[in-house]
Amino acid sequence: MPVYDTFQISVRPAGPASCRVTVAGDLDVASAPSMRDALQAAVADHESIELDCAGLTFVDCCGLSALLAAARMANAYGIELHLLAVPHSLARLLRLSHTGSAFAIDRPSVP
Repeated sequence: MPVYDTFQISVRPAGPASCRVTVAGDLDVASAPSMRDALQAAVADHESIELDCAGLTFVDCCGLSALLAAARMANAYGIELHLLAVPHSLARLLRLSHTGSAFAIDRPSVP
């Protein structure tokens, strides 16, 4: 199986002027360009973006760079970019790289 087959991304409407981008698999050097393109298109077309990260299994520095580029673009256009269902590995990467503040991270409610 080719390396680039380990990443899936979909963009669906989530309400007026908003969308949900759902990602699954490895966000790495092979898949980061696809992620960057999808998020740039979403920022250009929507006022609010939810990025569902529940299916991410791995994120490397190229993947983090794609996420940060989207956050910068969203910020420049006044677009809301929310990370949802952030897996532990991504949360740790954001914490260690001191880049978590670039995103609105929706925390799950504790019952």
